[in-house]
Amino acid sequence: MTRKSYPTDLNDMEWEILAPLIPPPKEGGHPRTTDMRAVCNAIYYHLKTGCQWNMLPGDFPPSATVYSYYRKWQRKGVWEKLNHTLRGQVRLKLGKSTQPTAIAADSQSVRTTEKRGMCTALMAVKR
Repeated sequence: MTRKSYPTDLNDMEWEILAPLIPPPKEGGHPRTTDMRAVCNAIYYHLKTGCQWNMLPGDFPPSATVYSYYRKWQRKGVWEKLNHTLRGQVRLKLGKSTQPTAIAADSQSVRTTEKRGMCTALMAVKR
């Protein structure tokens, strides 16, 4: 039985780029039997549709397995690393440096203190 295709599925070229960035299995122990492309496809399906983990279609790996990989990668910073690596690759293709040289911030993005008078208190200490 072939798996149904979803709009969120990685195509072959996308998977070729992403596959080397997926963390390898732990050394020793039982070898990995889960298809990592199917896990990624399930995660992208979940993120795009907003469905509950246990409501993933049955042709993806078990939802507990998918969620386990998602959380493990989140805790280990894998998603951030993937984003930085892919951004760098795109910037190189555009003929730019892998790291941005400018940043834009607005008052909605920058954390501020919620306590009033904090700045005046600091000014008094500096005097």
